[in-house]
Amino acid sequence: MTKPKSKRSDAIVKGPAHAPARAMLRATGFEDKDFAAPIIGVVNTWSTVTPCNMHLDTLAGPVREGIKAAGARPVDFNTIVVSDGVTMGAPGMRASLISREVIADSIELAVRGHSLDGAIILVGCDKTIPAAAMALARMDVPGLILYGGSIMPGELNGKALSVQDVFEAVGAVASGAMSEDEMAEIEGAACPGAGACGGQFTANTMAMAMTMLGLSPMGVNDIPAVHKDKAAAAKACGQRIVDLAKSDTGARRFITPASLRNAAIAASASGGSTNAILHLLAIASEAGVDFTLEDFHEAAQSAPVIADLKPSGQYLAHDLFQAGGTALLAARLREAGLLRDTPTVSGNSLFAELDKAHETQGQQVVKTVDAPIKATGGYRILYGDLAPDGAVLKLSGPARQVFEGPARVFESEEDCFNTVQAGGIVPGDVVIIRNEGPKGGPGMREMLAVTAALVGQGIADEVALMTDGRFSGASKGFVIGHMAPEAAANGPIALVRNGDRIRIDVAARRIDTDADLAARRARWTPPRRSRAGGAFDKYAALVSSASTGAVTLVSSQENPS
Repeated sequence: MTKPKSKRSDAIVKGPAHAPARAMLRATGFEDKDFAAPIIGVVNTWSTVTPCNMHLDTLAGPVREGIKAAGARPVDFNTIVVSDGVTMGAPGMRASLISREVIADSIELAVRGHSLDGAIILVGCDKTIPAAAMALARMDVPGLILYGGSIMPGELNGKALSVQDVFEAVGAVASGAMSEDEMAEIEGAACPGAGACGGQFTANTMAMAMTMLGLSPMGVNDIPAVHKDKAAAAKACGQRIVDLAKSDTGARRFITPASLRNAAIAASASGGSTNAILHLLAIASEAGVDFTLEDFHEAAQSAPVIADLKPSGQYLAHDLFQAGGTALLAARLREAGLLRDTPTVSGNSLFAELDKAHETQGQQVVKTVDAPIKATGGYRILYGDLAPDGAVLKLSGPARQVFEGPARVFESEEDCFNTVQAGGIVPGDVVIIRNEGPKGGPGMREMLAVTAALVGQGIADEVALMTDGRFSGASKGFVIGHMAPEAAANGPIALVRNGDRIRIDVAARRIDTDADLAARRARWTPPRRSRAGGAFDKYAALVSSASTGAVTLVSSQENPS
């Protein structure tokens, strides 16, 4: 007689000693057959605070159906979300990146605490997506990530809208180019219902990255939140996670140098968010994979921008879905020899999935590598006097190679935003916002309110903006974030003064100043920093540099599960 294969959940349901656990589970509806079946966690980031996640409770229904149909037992868990769009420009935005670590930790505790055989994680808003991958990488359990999908475009006077238009309207009102009544119309029309922000902002960039990593089945994340096919795709994902659990295929099977490179190339080629760099570094760290800032630079250099997507392009995620989705973009990259074949949670290799890619006749969203929108990718990794450990330049405006001007230094996002709104920033300025890094914020806020205000005033391409904080995927202009070491870690950015001459040389990959920073440091006393309290102080004490993903835990190749 063949001995039944053991499973993780046997640790809580098998044998006389675990009769109390079985008794508790029977109260939730477990039957005898369920104890012999895989137990799958359905981890949900559902919340009614944001359209990105407000429909995930409904989407969990077909996921559970798929799990049951495949002969396993689903159990539900919840974790948090902090909405970037709602908190942007406010003190609460400091909680956003911190939430990534809390979400990853809570998923780990639920899955490991209950010895689950696998987990499917429903994600929406920005930080829930990398957090899900970080948790799966950390545990190396069978797992699958299901993105709730993009919001549909808003519409006003025949123009498609996204939340980006609302942020930019704020700057336009400040400059007198738009009335408050006109802004109110845009505000009322921009976000029509459920789904994550509609451009190739951070959520859609990371959803594409999950597909390229192999942690989400090809095409599923492209389906918009309210599309009729979303439920069927969710049910299929529920069935697929059971297959992964029965074969005990852990997440580290998919997170490799090759798949991380594929994800980085897709992020760059789609004109995606620079947050992908921060998050993929964190995922690599959790998986124990050596992947660095230089790998991202190489990816951006090798892969041109071939998707005409907002924030710098014309189209939204819904348009990409209709054109052929991630598979079409990836097929273009494969044709040019830029991708490597890797395994995916579908059971097929990446290239086998791309063999099924289709292109909608007449689509204008995805170009070819031979005739790209931009000859190189959407970001560069820079170093120099002010960023010896690296910084990320987002090239979403004109292909400027050199920017030189006087420093305008601000100690927080609010101080800078107020000056921008008052018309105090002029073309040629190099705006520096410091003390917004992982430790200094704490929490590394995004500067979308500032960049959007500059866009609204029509000077975004005539000003350089540098920060030890981050930029939203909706930001555009000549912007440099993730400057490391940050000001709170006594990095050189802390020593800059108003009027210092700053030179940014894209080709040389340098950010330099004419100031004598060494002399200043010899006479400099770091400012005393106020405490934020609670989880914020805990994060500030533990978090690493942005150049290594701003993680609070350094993992290894050992499997902790």
